[in-house]
Amino acid sequence: MPFTLFVIGNIASGKSTACSYLARSGARHLDLDVIAKSLYVPGSAIVDSIVEAFGWDVLDESGEVRSSVLAQRAFVDEDSVRRLNEIVHPVLLDYLSNTLLPVPCCSLVVPAPALTVVEISAPASFTDAFGLADEVIAITAPLNTRRARAIERGMSGSDFDARSDLQPSEDELKMIADTVIDNSVADDTLFRSLDLWLEDRGIRLADGK
Repeated sequence: MPFTLFVIGNIASGKSTACSYLARSGARHLDLDVIAKSLYVPGSAIVDSIVEAFGWDVLDESGEVRSSVLAQRAFVDEDSVRRLNEIVHPVLLDYLSNTLLPVPCCSLVVPAPALTVVEISAPASFTDAFGLADEVIAITAPLNTRRARAIERGMSGSDFDARSDLQPSEDELKMIADTVIDNSVADDTLFRSLDLWLEDRGIRLADGK
């Protein structure tokens, strides 16, 4: 039976690394951040709402959303994050529902992948979609570890701190997850844990995992 997995985690936790690993192994990978940006079509209702909430200068000369500017406006406090989620969340939920729950006629023609992995960066505001998942995994690591990773990747410490302050604590993430994978150590532990998870669930992907 097709299996849907939601993967959650705070910034620099290794959430994207985990999803990419499963995708390379043969899973279908849906990144909600990427999907959201694909919905920012110039002139669309969602872009009009973003402009109304965050200002005309979030758009470039061609009407495209400037992601860096939007991030600077939307991730400054909880109220701004909430406003962006209220605009994007309903559209994402519809998209995800239609993707994960195709109409019967189409599901008979196009077989579903053995595993669909949905990468979620803002799980606290998306828990109403958790019913679409068979399981929710949280990838976790201590705050100091994640901060060091983010800085090593080029993010400033102040930028990390600002974004991290708006995210749930590691304990809060664990509470809304079915399974927790610790990614504190920079070795192959994360990948071994994912392999064991696949084995335990009896999920076999394209590469034989």
